[in-house]
Parts: sequence; structure tokens; C-alpha cells
Amino acid sequence: MTPPCQSQTGKPFIHPKGYVCHRAITPPRIDGKLDDVAWADAAWTDDFLDIEGDAKPAPRFRTRAKMLWDDECFYVGAELIEPHVWATLTERDSVIFNDNDFEVFIDPDGDNHQYYEFEINALGTFWDLLLIKPYIAGGPAVNGWDIRGVRSAVYVDGTLNDPRDIDRGWSVEIAFPWSALRECADKQTSPPKDGDQWRVNFSRVQWRHELRDGKYAKIAGQKEDNWVWSPQGLIDMHRPWMWGYVQFSTGAPGSARFLPDALLPALHAASDCCGGARVA
Repeated sequence: MTPPCQSQTGKPFIHPKGYVCHRAITPPRIDGKLDDVAWADAAWTDDFLDIEGDAKPAPRFRTRAKMLWDDECFYVGAELIEPHVWATLTERDSVIFNDNDFEVFIDPDGDNHQYYEFEINALGTFWDLLLIKPYIAGGPAVNGWDIRGVRSAVYVDGTLNDPRDIDRGWSVEIAFPWSALRECADKQTSPPKDGDQWRVNFSRVQWRHELRDGKYAKIAGQKEDNWVWSPQGLIDMHRPWMWGYVQFSTGAPGSARFLPDALLPALHAASDCCGGARVA
């Protein structure tokens, strides 16, 4: 990880998180559990932080993720510690962050435009959409767009929607087919080559709750917590220039070193000044 430096705007800048994603020897089973051999050698990301950065209080519950890839898919697994697992939304393409959720953001070619968002709750209900450009740049969200062939599963370590006991949490597995991600990979091959880097970030939305008539309910008037892998600096996930870097490797686990992007501070400054400008 590179040390803080000065961007063109004069603001301190810290390189986003980086992760070396190794090739899976065998595809993971998409059952919501991260207990099969495919995940054994995949490293965990750093624990998630507040979306605004480590100057904010540490998250109340631990969240972390793993990644793998092969010729067919980009695989994401996540572990969310949660003593009270609950969810309400059951219809695909609902606004899933109205529940507690886990979210994935993918910009294959890192140009800040045409990127993917995927959100899932503990019921396994998901929302997948395409962003033409960031909201700050006036970009619309294409809610009717679907990630063709995506597979996902959730495992609850406890009892869903039952406040009578304490749960350990829930975990998620997602398989994103390269054939679907190729649509926005203008400057990259899909599947990637050894050493290619894609921009990726993860978010967890967590609401404080109370019990009403024996059921979980959000506390009125309280905002959600936003915990992320690579902090954004402010409460806005749609600033792709702040997302993490995932570097794909065909080597054995531990054999590749993450290579930070030396040009990123200048690109970050340009993006902040120009409202999410496309990176040429």
C-alpha cells in the first residue's frame, strides 16, 4: 500500500485498497458457505471500515470478503458478523439497502463509467443494476438490466428473523459470469489476463433496529451505517475512482505482489474536480 501523498487539489490522498485475486483450482460451490476447498487459500480482505474512513468509529460488527476467479466467473464470498440476522424484502430488484445488505460494485476498465452494482440481503433477494456514469455526473441507473447467469446464495449462521436468540451472522457467495461483465470491459479482456486490475468495492449497509410486536424493525429517524472495504471519504459509494483494485493472478497463492497505480493520485484529483469524469 502506498503512503499518503498530495493530489492535484492539495488534499491528502491515500491509495485505495488492493487485493491479489488468485485463480481457483476448482470452482467454489455457490451455497453461501465459504467452507469448501476452493476458498481455503484465498486471502481475506482487510476488515471493512466506515465509508468515510478510519477517522470515524470502527464498525460495530466485523465484515470481510474473499475473491477468486477462473475461466467462467469472478467469485466473491463475504462474511458478515451479526447477532440479529433479519431481512424483509423478497422481490428481485427491490431497493435492497432498505434492509441490511451486502453490496458489490465492479468497474472492469476503471474509467468511472458503465459499472455494475449488486446488492443482496439475508433472504437472498438481490438487486442488480447498471450505472451509465456516477450520480454526481448525472448518470442514470438502469434498473431493468440483469447480470445474465449470475448465481448467488446466502447462509445464515443462526435463525433468520427470530429475535429470541443470538445469531453469529450470515455469509454470501456470488458468481459473476465473465460473459455478463464483458459488456462494460471496453479496455480489458473478460476474463482478465494475469496482472490485469479491475476496480471493485464492497459495502455493507446496517440499520439499527428495535423490536415491535416481537419482530425486528428499523429505529425511526436513525440513519444506516455504511461499512466498506475501500473507504470512499464520504457517504457515497458512486465514486468509482475511490474503489479498491483487484489484481488477477494465475500464480500460486502468495506468489504475486499487488502493484499500486502510480498515476492514481492525479486521476483521483481529476475525477473529484470533474464530477466523475471518464478516465481516457
